[in-house]
Amino acid sequence: MPDHRVDTGVLNATFCATLVDEWLRCGVTDAVVSPGSRSTPLALAIAERPELAVHVHHDERAAGFIALGLGLATGRPAVVLTTSGTAAVELHPAVVEAHQSCVPLVVATADRPPELQGVGAPQTVDQTKLYGASVRWFHEPGPPAAETSHAWRSIASRSVFEAASSSAGPGPVHLNLAFREPLVGKPADVPVGRTGASPWHGSPSTRTSLDRVGVERVAELLDTARGVIVVGAGCGPGEDVAALAAATGWPILADARSGCRGLDHGVVLHADPILRNEAAARNLRPDVVLRVGEPPASKVLGAWLAGSGARQVAVQGDGRWFDADRTAELVVHASPAAVLRALACVLTAEPSQEWGNAWDGAERAASEAVERHLSAAGGLSEPGVARAVCGALRGGTNLVVSSSMPIRDVEWFGGPTNANVLSNRGANGIDGVVSTAIGVALASRSRGDQTVALVGDVAFLHDTNALLGLATRDVDLTVVVVDNDGGGIFSFLPQAAALDTPRFEQLFGTPHGVDLLTLASAHGIGSTEVTSVSGLVEELTRPRSKAEPRLILVRTDRRANVSTHDALNAAVSEAVEAAARG
Repeated sequence: MPDHRVDTGVLNATFCATLVDEWLRCGVTDAVVSPGSRSTPLALAIAERPELAVHVHHDERAAGFIALGLGLATGRPAVVLTTSGTAAVELHPAVVEAHQSCVPLVVATADRPPELQGVGAPQTVDQTKLYGASVRWFHEPGPPAAETSHAWRSIASRSVFEAASSSAGPGPVHLNLAFREPLVGKPADVPVGRTGASPWHGSPSTRTSLDRVGVERVAELLDTARGVIVVGAGCGPGEDVAALAAATGWPILADARSGCRGLDHGVVLHADPILRNEAAARNLRPDVVLRVGEPPASKVLGAWLAGSGARQVAVQGDGRWFDADRTAELVVHASPAAVLRALACVLTAEPSQEWGNAWDGAERAASEAVERHLSAAGGLSEPGVARAVCGALRGGTNLVVSSSMPIRDVEWFGGPTNANVLSNRGANGIDGVVSTAIGVALASRSRGDQTVALVGDVAFLHDTNALLGLATRDVDLTVVVVDNDGGGIFSFLPQAAALDTPRFEQLFGTPHGVDLLTLASAHGIGSTEVTSVSGLVEELTRPRSKAEPRLILVRTDRRANVSTHDALNAAVSEAVEAAARG
C-alpha cells in the first residue's frame, strides 16, 4: 500500500523528470503523446523540456505509427506515451511492425498501481508484458518510490540502449509505468547524472566487422563469375554495393528500398517481369547469390532464387534471419558495408562479360518495353502511377510506400529513383501507413525534405485518424492515393477466378464508396484529383509557396488493373526474348 507520509505527486513528477532528462542525454529528440489522465506525470515532464519535440495525437494507434515513422527516418527511438487500459492496447500494431522491421521505439504506457489491479477499477487491464515477445526489453518498475531513485536513470538509459542496440537488432521496448494519485506535482531535484551530460549506460554499435576467417569462408562460397547481388533495405551504402558489382561483374537486383536504384551501372530494376519469361529465368540462372539486407517483395524473384540451385549467402546487419526458403548456406550477421568492402578485395574470379551483357540486355529491353507500353496505353494505370511517382521525385525526398499493390508496383515497374524509399515491410500490413509517413515528414522537416506517401484507398481508410490535426502540423507531406474502390490486390489471387462476382466483391473486392476528396476536406487538407500521368508529375514537381499536407487522388479500375499488369508482363517477356536472340 502507498506510504501516505510521502508526497506522491512530487515522487511521480521527479521520477518522470529523471526519465526525460536521461532520454535527452541518450539522444532522444521526439515524443508522441496521446492525451489521458493516468499518464499525466510523464506527459507534463515531456512537455516541460523544450529540447524535446512533442507531437500530440488523439488516437493511440496513429500515435504509435507516427513514432515508428520518426524512428524509421532517423534511426533514433522516439518515445510514445499513452494512458492505461485499451489505450495501451492500441499501440500493439506499431509495436509488432517496429519489432519485425527493427525500428527503434520506446513505448511508455501508464498503468494503475498494484492495489487497483484485479478489483474492477476502471480503465485497468493487465498490461504486464502486453506486447509479448515483440519487444526487445520489458520493464515494470512499479509506482515511483524514493528508495528506488538510484535506478531511475538506468531504466531510462537502458530503454534507449535496448531500443537502438539490442543484440537482436533495433526494435521496441516497453516501459509499463504505474502511478498513484495525485498525478500532478512539482518535481524535486532529480538524481545526479553522469558527468558531461553523458548517458548512464553506453550504447556501442554491434556487428560492425567481419573477421578474416569469416571473409575467407564467404569468399570460398562466392568466388565465381556467374553471381547476382540481391539488395534490399539495410544493404548498406550504394557505393559499396556498386564497388562489389564492378569488381565481380555481377548484376545488382535492387529492391526499391535498397537505395541502389539510382546507381549508374549494373542495376536490374525489372527482375520480376524479366523472370516471368521461362527462357530468361533459365538462361540467367546464377551459380551463386549474395543476398544483402531485407528480401524484395516479389514472389517471382523469391521463387526463382529458391529454385535456382545456386549457393547462397545472406548478410544482415541487425541480427534478423531472412531465409524463408531455407536456401542460405551461410547467414552472416555483420555490417553489410564491411562485408561488401571485404569481398570486393578478396574475390578473385575473372568477371564474365557475357554474363554481364546478358543481364544488361534483359534489363534494357524490359525498361524500354515498360515505357513503350505505358506510353501507348495512355491514361493512368497503377503501374504508371508508381513509375511516374518514382521518376518525379528529386534526391532527398522520402517516398513512403504502402504494402499490398503500391510496394509491388514500385518494385516491378517503378524504374530508377533517387528518392529515399521507405515501407512497413516487417509485418507487411497496410495499417498505419499515413501515420508512418507523418512521422517521417516530422523527422525530415528541419532539413526541408519533402515526404510523399503512395497508398491504396483501403490503406488510406485504415488510417483516417492519422488526419486528425494534420492540417495544423508543420509538415511537407503529399499523400498520393490510388482509389480503385476496394482491395485491388485480391483481383490477382485465385479467389477472383474461383468465386462468382457478388461473393468476391462481398468478401474481397469490398467496395467502400467513400469520397476521399471530401474526407480530406473535412480535415482541412487540400486535395486534388489528377487524370493523367503528366498531371500527376506536374502536381508532384510544381513549386509551392507553403509546405503543408495535401492529397492527390488517382482513380483506377480494379479489373483493368489486372489486364494492365498482364499486358506489361507480356510486353517485357517478348522484348527480353527478342533481345536474347540478338
